[in-house]
Amino acid sequence: MRNSATFPAGDITLLKKKLVRWAGNFSCALFIDHNNYRNFHPGLECIAAAGAIDSISPHSGNAFPGLAAFFNQHKDWLFGYLSYDLKNEVEPALLSANPEHNDDIKFPVAHFFRPRHIVKIAGDQLFIESTENPNRIFENISNTVIADYLPPPSGLIRQRMKKEEYMESVRKLHQHISDGDLYEVNLCQEFYIENYSANPIYLYERLNAINPAPFASFLKFNDHYLLSASPERFLKKVGNKITSQPMKGTLRRDHATSDFSQQEKLRYDPKERAENVMIVDLVRNDLARSAVPGSVKVEELFGVYTFPTVHQMVSTISATLRPEVHFATAIKNAFPMGSMTGAPKIKAMQLIDQYEKTNRGLFSGTVGFITPAGDFDFNVVIRSFLYNASSKYLSFQTGSAITYDSIPEKEYEECLLKAKALIAALQ
Repeated sequence: MRNSATFPAGDITLLKKKLVRWAGNFSCALFIDHNNYRNFHPGLECIAAAGAIDSISPHSGNAFPGLAAFFNQHKDWLFGYLSYDLKNEVEPALLSANPEHNDDIKFPVAHFFRPRHIVKIAGDQLFIESTENPNRIFENISNTVIADYLPPPSGLIRQRMKKEEYMESVRKLHQHISDGDLYEVNLCQEFYIENYSANPIYLYERLNAINPAPFASFLKFNDHYLLSASPERFLKKVGNKITSQPMKGTLRRDHATSDFSQQEKLRYDPKERAENVMIVDLVRNDLARSAVPGSVKVEELFGVYTFPTVHQMVSTISATLRPEVHFATAIKNAFPMGSMTGAPKIKAMQLIDQYEKTNRGLFSGTVGFITPAGDFDFNVVIRSFLYNASSKYLSFQTGSAITYDSIPEKEYEECLLKAKALIAALQ
């Protein structure tokens, strides 16, 4: 039984800082900040969930049916994540794990919880749903102290793949493309710090200040943390409409040049358009597996959106969900997201297993929420820190899309560009 109440939001910037710190006191919490990107999120500025009534951590092989059964049992709000490694449940022929790959974060493959407290900011109002008295929760949030954190000492950032290793992998993948094995593949590399005493809330706030993004998130699951500045939506459902917004195509933002001229440069770049349209076709096929025949449509092709450090090409594809298809099945049918794999998807994932050096884990997985009505909104976990507080291991990964026109040096530079805000948050 939840109790609900509405309060004036007041200073929204201050309130969001208090919400993150309040949520961080619980062993299980998720805070999602849309950072005033109204074109992605009309009406909802942020949402927080804290404390668990109960939860589910299904193993690979049962994650999607387990999620469906857990929702059907409770018909309640669910918050949580699905890691990239669930690709092995979607496509059993893939490697379950490469024994040569590193995985020092060790997130469970999936986790969802029914929260005790849900807090939303929409417009100038704060909405609270809680198993306790909402007035008490509002008082606790309001009284949360915004103390200055001392930044952790700078750690030595290492790369799992040296520059020449990455470029050699690009060259080998280019040969696969030339041989007709596939059209595009997303190759990622890990940056990491060992024995690092991070303050997760401080790092999240630093990252969000440097690179505010429409799908930013702070996730805490016991001693595991995700601190994300994701700009990308994986999949959203409202009623019987499902929508995906793959992001493929990147240009460094140059403040000495007008945004408009840079946007047009990106919009009409042949390589970037080729990257984007191949993933659009892949997503159309993924959504068609769950959709009413003939309902899949491209609402926007080659849209260009501006963020603090980059311009990104984003396309929007939607479809009408067939009545008999459970939302968990619709997620499975589109998972993992094509923008982080390549086309054809199965071959791309096989080559990712072969050429990358680190298990992706939650990176390029998805974080989000499900409503009691079965609607949902999930991001793509990119531009994100993963942190294991017990082992003091901090990790982040970046990648680039390899196509026939790829130049190894430029693909490596794109990885560094996407890492720019993350590295700045650590310094």
